[in-house]
Amino acid sequence: MAASLFAAPQTMAQDTAPVDTALVVSVDVSNSVDEARYKLQMEGIAKALEDPAVIDAMTGGGAGGILFSMVTWADKPAFALPWIRIATKADALAAAQRVRNLPHQGGEFTCMTRMLRSVNDKIVPQIPAKASRIIVDVSGDGPDNCNADEPIEAVRDELVKNGVTINGLPVLLDTPEIGPLLGKAEPGGPHPLETWYRQHVMAGAGSFVLPAQGYGDFERAIRQKFVIEVSGVEAPAKHKQADIALGLIP
Repeated sequence: MAASLFAAPQTMAQDTAPVDTALVVSVDVSNSVDEARYKLQMEGIAKALEDPAVIDAMTGGGAGGILFSMVTWADKPAFALPWIRIATKADALAAAQRVRNLPHQGGEFTCMTRMLRSVNDKIVPQIPAKASRIIVDVSGDGPDNCNADEPIEAVRDELVKNGVTINGLPVLLDTPEIGPLLGKAEPGGPHPLETWYRQHVMAGAGSFVLPAQGYGDFERAIRQKFVIEVSGVEAPAKHKQADIALGLIP
């Protein structure tokens, strides 16, 4: 079923007017994401799309609009919301309602590498209009825990070569299960998942990681992230400083 969702989008096949940004929002729906957490993510994205500052950013660029899509992923990715053009407030509100109506896709593992491979091979080549920026927004509460066929860094770098910027929104939880995969945080240091996202996910021109402090903070983080991504402004200084400290940017 999921594979069929990656067929070429039909609704915008004739819509070739350029856009400022083509934004793919990819959301972790693996076993750690129960119904309550899923609703917090979907409602957070919907409310962000309804936020006046986000709408202004999406519609205020030189081309006057963006393309928006969503991928949900666990064991396999699904192109849950094919490309939507957002050029007006009404477009943004309609997109928000579609996000709220997305069914909860199930899955056990956090197969991020497989998701990025599908985005690279099946979604980015089918963007239905010329975009000044192509951004993949990755959110999740854990690192890739699948036995992927290839390193996540290889897929990440291929996306960058194809003109894509990958930004991360790690949902930071204080749970025992992250220990074996990520190790323990140093006192006063960043959360291990935030560091993992910076080292293995974030890439491309202007890329950044903006964490959510748990699922209750997801709405705030995704709203801030959307404004930065679609307006082309720089990431907050504190996030750039973390990247410098890890040697990810000079």
